[in-house]
Amino acid sequence: MATVTVEVNGRPYAVGCADGQEDRVRMLARQFDDHVRHVAGEVGHVGDIRLFLMAALLLADELHEARLEGGSPPPVARPEAPSADAGVAEALNAVAARLEKLAQTI
Repeated sequence: MATVTVEVNGRPYAVGCADGQEDRVRMLARQFDDHVRHVAGEVGHVGDIRLFLMAALLLADELHEARLEGGSPPPVARPEAPSADAGVAEALNAVAARLEKLAQTI
């Protein structure tokens, strides 16, 4: 088993993976970091755990939609892409509503 150090939201994390999967783990971590940084840019700093949760929910939502459509997930929305802002805002609002509903059950 190999160990890879990845950076998410400016912090290093050691991640175990199967031998030979190091590059894939680094690539996936970069994609996740893109989502986390985008969420942080939209909502500000709310703590790493909440940022990670919101980014994970966005990724899960993208995966769910891709499975429903039978295609591949949409590309990562970038803050510099103005046409994606409305969709990202909608997704963040949906995630925020889900988080609030979840928080009420705890």
